[in-house]
This record gives sequence, structure tokens and C-alpha cells, in this order.
Amino acid sequence: MINGSGQIIALAGATGDLGRRIANALTARGATVRALLRTGTPEGKLAAVRRSGATPVVVDFDNSTALQEACTGAACVVSVLNGLEPVIIGVQTQLLQAAVSAGVPRFMPSDFSLDFTKTRPGDNRNMDLRRAFQGRIDAAPIKAQSVLNGMFTDLITGQAPIIMHKQRRVLYWGDVDQKLDLTTKDDVADFAADVALDAQAPRFSRIAGSAVSTRELAAIMTRLTGTPYKPFRPGGLTMFSAVIALVRTLTPRSDDAFPAWQGMQYMRDMLSGRGKLSPLDNNRYGKTD
Repeated sequence: MINGSGQIIALAGATGDLGRRIANALTARGATVRALLRTGTPEGKLAAVRRSGATPVVVDFDNSTALQEACTGAACVVSVLNGLEPVIIGVQTQLLQAAVSAGVPRFMPSDFSLDFTKTRPGDNRNMDLRRAFQGRIDAAPIKAQSVLNGMFTDLITGQAPIIMHKQRRVLYWGDVDQKLDLTTKDDVADFAADVALDAQAPRFSRIAGSAVSTRELAAIMTRLTGTPYKPFRPGGLTMFSAVIALVRTLTPRSDDAFPAWQGMQYMRDMLSGRGKLSPLDNNRYGKTD
């Protein structure tokens, strides 16, 4: 754990689940956290930010001068913003420009994903947005430090229902032995806090709490529940791609960052192995695998 005493971190997205956890991890290290919040943020969210130990700074993100002032003096600007192009490209670019104008030395973009640098353009909308922002930040006069973590562990029984409790099955497409990178949100936040405070952190830090295959997940669920779980394979990745295309066609236009077909695109990148994290940086800050 890095001692953050004396460092100021400007954090955008502190009202979200991961953002709140990162704020907690930073303040636990002694860092001073400025939570950059948009004008009109409800008082309840401001209070929640204060409980994390961060200081709310309400700012109009469209006001470049005000945003620059909010970033001034920070050692790193951390973005945990979530959304589609208007946010990932638009608002993040405003934040990036403010950080550069304020002379902030480092910027952590809101990547927190599988390894989008290895995925195929056009296969995953949200990874394409990260790739597009990567081009902007890598061209800017600031050091970028991204954290890549695979999939949040809690999603495998929620938004990405890999584990099917009622059917006692573990869903997969393709290879039953393909390893999947899973990391809890608390572990991601813990590692991200260290990276935000580390001027020597690399461009990309890749972490995984566990790397397990579908076959291994089925064995783990069997052991935990005492009830046999089995892998369930509806088809290969080519068929999965066809299903994704069909679901996307049938889904009404939505501003949701994670419609069903987007989650399926994410799973395809994991199950294909294209988004696999390697090498891992788990031990960079004295943490175990």
C-alpha cells in the first residue's frame, strides 16, 4: 500500500459504486480526495461522498476554467465516469484538457475492463470507445495510467448470468477451458488507489483476482453448494456472434451503457481469449495473486 499523505487526487465519478470504493481506498492511504461532481448533484450523493472521506467539489464540466481550477494542484486525475460516447469521449476529453491545462502530471482514464488493447475493432462498442479515448490521451502531454481488471466478479451471477443457479449450469460458448479474468470491485479499487498515487506506475496495469475456466467455475459451484453444476454450451463463438447480432437488431435504441447485447459482446471477448490479461501486475504493490 502506497502512502498517499501529501498527495491530492481529483476523482470524477465518485458517486458511482466503483468511484466510491476508490475514494475510500485513497482516503485510507492518507490522500486528499477532491470529488469532482457535476452541477445539480443531489445532496444525498454529496453526503455519501463526504462519508467516503472525500471533499465534494461541484463544478460545471462545460466551464473549462472552473474545471481547470478544480484540477489544479492534483497529482493525478482519476476518471471513473461511465456512459457512452458523450461521456467516455466527450466529458472525459473535457476532464483531460482541464488536467493538462492545470499542469496535472498524471491521468487515469475510466478503462477498468478486459484488455481492450487486444480486442478487434467493431466487436465491442464499449471497448471501441475506450480505444478511441486511448488515442486522445496518448497524444496529450500527460502520463496516462490505466487499470485493466477483466470482469467484476459479482457480474457473473447478475448482469452477465454465467452461473445459472436454477438450472445448475455454467453458461459458456466456445472452449470450456478458456480462462476468464475476474476481480472484485474492492480489489480493483484497492489497486487503482495505489496506481493513482504511484508516479512510476506503467501505462497499463493488468490485474485479476482469479483466472478460472468455465469447467473450473462449475467445479467451484459444485463444491460450494454441494449440488452438481455442469458446463452448458449452446454453441461455438460463431453462433454466439450471430445471437449477439440478432439481439442487437431486436433491441430498441437505448442510451443504456450496458444493454443485453453489450454484455454479450463483453463475454465474447472474454470467452474468445482476445481480452485476456497478460502479464499480470498483481504483485506490484506487495499484493498476492
